Amino acid sequence: MTELRGLIFDVDGTLADNEQDGHRVAFNLAFADAGLDWSWDEELYDRLLAVFGGKERIRYFIEDFLPEFDPPTELDAFIRRLHARKTERYVELLRSGSIPLRPGVGRLIREARQAGLILAIASTTTFENVTVLLAQTLGEQSIGWFDVLACGDIVANKKPAPDIYVYALEQLGLVAAECLVVEDTELGLASARAAGLKTLITVNRSTRSQDFTGAAIVLDCLGEPDTPFTVLSGDAGAAEWVDVAFLKWIHSQA
Repeated sequence: MTELRGLIFDVDGTLADNEQDGHRVAFNLAFADAGLDWSWDEELYDRLLAVFGGKERIRYFIEDFLPEFDPPTELDAFIRRLHARKTERYVELLRSGSIPLRPGVGRLIREARQAGLILAIASTTTFENVTVLLAQTLGEQSIGWFDVLACGDIVANKKPAPDIYVYALEQLGLVAAECLVVEDTELGLASARAAGLKTLITVNRSTRSQDFTGAAIVLDCLGEPDTPFTVLSGDAGAAEWVDVAFLKWIHSQA
């Protein structure tokens, strides 16, 4: 059995439960700043989450939900400007400290680093979103704990295409069999699996009902010693929270 050497994290919904209370809020603030009367409620945003990438999500909303909207001639530029403002608004929310890490995330990152695992990020969110989240929750030094930050538009095709994970592996100099992914969505799982990666799923309120067939295990969170995880699918053995020993065991079993 190939030894586990690398741990690759998705960000939105995985490191932080930031989709509904972070990104959705920032989109709505950006729309208001632009004088648009658009408002994404939680139900609508759950539907929009089927599309990865903020700019792609705006385009999908315009094309599929606004048949009467008369888009500007330079639609691409309009979407880029709108998304740039959304990123500014989201970073403001991050800097306010209103978006914490999910249970077990900070502990596991520290333990994995201390154990010598190579850490990476593979996410469709922007580089700034990732670095500000890490700095705000784990300290500025934590950005350097990750050998690779594969973010945003660094690859042409977003998840569920495998491109972001293939890129991360290439930059790490590792093969898929040496790594384990932590994800929260079925499209993220499809992306990781298409790159040949074993995947641990930790769901959130927006993804709990999705299809995670093929995941190594599906949990409600990473857990802490005083707040164990709940297994939704798969076998956790005697474990009650995710630590490095558990990661290695899952990697060997999957």
